[in-house]
Amino acid sequence: MKMLRLNVTPLARQMHSTTTSVRSRSILAAGVVASIGVGTTVVVAKESALDIEAVKKEVATMLEDNEDMGPTLVRLAWHSSGTYDKATKTGGSNGGTMRFDPEINHGANAGLAAAQDWLEPVKAKFPGITYADLWILGSYTAIEYMGGPAIPFRAGRTDAPSGDHCPPEGRLPDGQAGPDDPECAESIDATSAHVRKVFNAYGFNDKQMVCLIGAHALGRCHTTSSGYDGPWTRAPTTFSNEYYRLLLEDTWTVRGWAGPKQYENSKTGSDLMMLPADMVLVRDPEFAKATKHYAADYAAFEKDFAKDFKTLTELGFPSRGWKAWFGL
Repeated sequence: MKMLRLNVTPLARQMHSTTTSVRSRSILAAGVVASIGVGTTVVVAKESALDIEAVKKEVATMLEDNEDMGPTLVRLAWHSSGTYDKATKTGGSNGGTMRFDPEINHGANAGLAAAQDWLEPVKAKFPGITYADLWILGSYTAIEYMGGPAIPFRAGRTDAPSGDHCPPEGRLPDGQAGPDDPECAESIDATSAHVRKVFNAYGFNDKQMVCLIGAHALGRCHTTSSGYDGPWTRAPTTFSNEYYRLLLEDTWTVRGWAGPKQYENSKTGSDLMMLPADMVLVRDPEFAKATKHYAADYAAFEKDFAKDFKTLTELGFPSRGWKAWFGL
């Protein structure tokens, strides 16, 4: 396993190389006074320094002893962000509301309390970072640690004070929709429509949906959490486009077992799984176009995933307006 590349460019330099400089390897606003236009002066309130690279290094060091936590950190960030609804502008990564009941007990979040607990020593060592920021930064670190792209991090999420701010249940994608038989046309159509409904609520198009679902290359399902069972790929702690290749090249049949409907590979063994919601990526014509594209072009997948996952994890995170213009 390769070590994390701790070469994150400072946020301000990435966004505005000609504006106010930010101390290398940290995000720092230290009482900047700026002029905008003629005779207009704005004073930026002083904020404490947060050494982003130090936080990343701490998470990466912990992952060396527990690489299986990497995919779970990605899931934690996904589920904290995927509660966003563009119509009401509620939910999303701001607030860290999954710390509270009822959200932590939503069915889709089963098992994620363990990831939150795993990050507690990092929070204790770096008390200046909010839980909401830590969950997102932890996922970026895990993706990079597992061989994926370095995703530029933007700090500033706040922590909600109570569960009164939790979003309603039901905004995350399910493994299947419609009739119980995943092979029938009604179920395939209903599952495709469900995937689109969920991701459209975030503001994503079909190609972006397929790209983000490619995160299923990481991790596995557990019967104690989702009820489903097994990994999607044979390298569940390595970022890759293998998920798409397997969808297209293996043969998938409905698994005969007592659990919820899922598929198992039958051409190369029976050690992998796909959900009905995975299978629509090759059965729906528009989804299939993107699936084939990413299966054939890892570089395109890596580039698009970095962009789309950043967008996902900034849903519900309000723009800092003119502060962002100054790289703060």
